[in-house]
Amino acid sequence: MSAVEAYLGDRRLRDNTESDEATALRRLLTCLTSGQSFRVQPRPPFVLEIAGREAIECCTSGSSGQPKVIRRSRSSWTASFAVNRALFAFASCDRAAVFGALSHSLTLYGIAESHHYGLGLHLLHGLRPKAQIEQLNRHQISVIYATPTQLRMLSGPPAPSVRVVLCGGGHLDEATHTHVAQMFPRAELRAFYGASETSFVTLTDAQTPAGSVGRAYPGVTLDIRAAQDGVGEVWVQSPYLFDHYVDGDSAATRRDDEGMTVGEIGRLDENGYLFLMGRRDRMVTIADRNVHPEALETLLATLLPDRLSAVTTWPDARRGHVLVAYIETGATTPPDDAWLRQEITNALGATMVPRKIILTAQFPLLASGKPDLAAMTQAQPWP
Repeated sequence: MSAVEAYLGDRRLRDNTESDEATALRRLLTCLTSGQSFRVQPRPPFVLEIAGREAIECCTSGSSGQPKVIRRSRSSWTASFAVNRALFAFASCDRAAVFGALSHSLTLYGIAESHHYGLGLHLLHGLRPKAQIEQLNRHQISVIYATPTQLRMLSGPPAPSVRVVLCGGGHLDEATHTHVAQMFPRAELRAFYGASETSFVTLTDAQTPAGSVGRAYPGVTLDIRAAQDGVGEVWVQSPYLFDHYVDGDSAATRRDDEGMTVGEIGRLDENGYLFLMGRRDRMVTIADRNVHPEALETLLATLLPDRLSAVTTWPDARRGHVLVAYIETGATTPPDDAWLRQEITNALGATMVPRKIILTAQFPLLASGKPDLAAMTQAQPWP
């Protein structure tokens, strides 16, 4: 394990002494070097040392609608580091870039893997897409860890130094695939499917058929259980699985002696390629992050205890989905829009801020007392 030359945005980490993110990155790299256990979270101080050694805790939003903290062993990731080095021939001369915040599991994985092999490390979170491309070219970045949305937004001259693009966290559509080929003309693009709980499940290759998320990642065994016409729940047997939830839980995540599922429904074709059909719950993808509207509903109930509120989701071509909040006007002064958005950002992060907040005097309820979302969207549609 070699020392990592790290950059945060367009500055060397050693020259950046002011930001919370710089402090957190230093702490993270120190923990990775020493073997100290740590937790990464979406709010300052971002990285916390925790008791014990060789454990990683990170936050994720799951199908329960509440943020969860998962715990995994360091070895559950280092096992896949060895696989990726064999697949992509990582060498000490490589320089890697990640595009998300420290709390994003793909970003954290990319940092950990780069550190493990002593690759130059560049955190480009917070830079505009054109500035991100400038950094890729200026520093001759060769390996990228990114989500489809992050790749989709890149613009500027091509970056011919990039030779590997590892893409996860959302559906990689054909238009984005073409865009990546234009931006990185010499790169091998490999998309993977997985979850924070499972890490790698599948990986695409040159023969992956349209609509598939690839074949089982090396070391993974896939099983489709309770299948009807070949479609059933996807179970995974793997050395890369997490240990357990520290905070929160997910009814969709279940384990037995032969594997684990996160509630994904899919099928395998005759060549072992996996096709996903969707989740069993309300979870949607926004900018390649799995979110659930119930998390926002819970927060709104706390912030606005004297008003009924509910959240719906709508498809969005750019971000996958957007959230729309419906709030009862009530008898008092309506909540300030800017204040409400800031409170949501502080509590849940920018991804959970609704695209639109609709104040409505008519707030239909079901017999159970729950909001009638269908009636609400018909009466106050968006867009």
